[in-house]
Amino acid sequence: MNQKELNEIRRRFRLDKNNFSRIFGCYVNSNREVISWIDASLGLMRQEEQEMYLGLLKKTLSGTLGRNLIDIEFSTAQVADSDEHRLLQTLRQTECKDANARETLCRKIIESLNMGETNCLILLAADAYDVPYRGKDDELQADASGDVYKYFVCAICPVKAPTLELRYDTDENFFHPSSTGHIALAPELGFLFPAFDDRAANIYNALFYSKNVELIHEEVIDAVFRVEPPMSAVEQKNVFDTALADTLEKDCSYDVVQSVHEQLRQRIAEHKESKDPELLALTVREMGDVLTNSGVPAEKVEAFQQECRRQYGEDAALNPKNIIESGKFQITTPEVKIAVAPEYSHMIEARVIDGRRYILIPADEGVEINGIGVNIPNPTKTDCGGAQS
Repeated sequence: MNQKELNEIRRRFRLDKNNFSRIFGCYVNSNREVISWIDASLGLMRQEEQEMYLGLLKKTLSGTLGRNLIDIEFSTAQVADSDEHRLLQTLRQTECKDANARETLCRKIIESLNMGETNCLILLAADAYDVPYRGKDDELQADASGDVYKYFVCAICPVKAPTLELRYDTDENFFHPSSTGHIALAPELGFLFPAFDDRAANIYNALFYSKNVELIHEEVIDAVFRVEPPMSAVEQKNVFDTALADTLEKDCSYDVVQSVHEQLRQRIAEHKESKDPELLALTVREMGDVLTNSGVPAEKVEAFQQECRRQYGEDAALNPKNIIESGKFQITTPEVKIAVAPEYSHMIEARVIDGRRYILIPADEGVEINGIGVNIPNPTKTDCGGAQS
């Protein structure tokens, strides 16, 4: 799914835009025991209650594609004949009304999910979207439908335990201790099935959501989808950092890393400006070009590419947003941490002065220490030593 397709489905989670009829699921305690099963008509709920349920479900489509939202790909064999895919298709085709299928899915999640000592709420809801035709001008034509996209969403929400709070009693005009009750929080994970690719159902893919990009709950992916869990965004960055340092060795200098970071940051900025809905991705060969442009010797570039293919896969395509932190540029030593706005990273220099390595920061004006403006005096001739780049 691309960003435009994702946004189109996200708009379905409004009271006047969807065909959700019922909310299903279960409430589970930390001992993996089902406290209650949920089967409720959305139409019989108060408006604010409907909006709260739809809000929780919609959050499983939030975050960033390739980071919080991860493509799950089924093999042809799984789609043709497998219990896991058959279960998802049954839920989709019955609009989650098959009680046995619902319980089977919930049990898979309950038995695999690691939520510690927290209770959780599992929600399921199905929708049928009459996909409007999109004209050559890219405008949607509501009166010209192309297909019906039938899908369901699953949201897995932690539940906050009750706490005592002081609440105002309007009858007594006084504050009294009162329990907040159990509160369903925003989903930690969830998924959409099938994916909405090329504005149509793609039963070969699901879209998996993880609120925490460092913890994508591989145990649930394995239990529900039976596929190899994809590498998380954090893992992708760690692999990239290690591959760069290990293969470049002494050539992994400040100037090289700064140049790589700047080139990738520029790619991200250009992609954002182009408003291309497709996910930005660079091949291993294109990553090699980035290193070449940074002055890395050809043999080191080849070593880096080989390591990337080994770690990410032969046909890997890397999302620059996952391998650099484009919003910051940070330099650390065991004693010092320096944070620089990325667009000014070129102002920092790494130099050797009188045989000692230094990181140099221009400090002509506006220098503050803990909010106090300070003056840096001009050097005298005796202060100036020999310097090497």
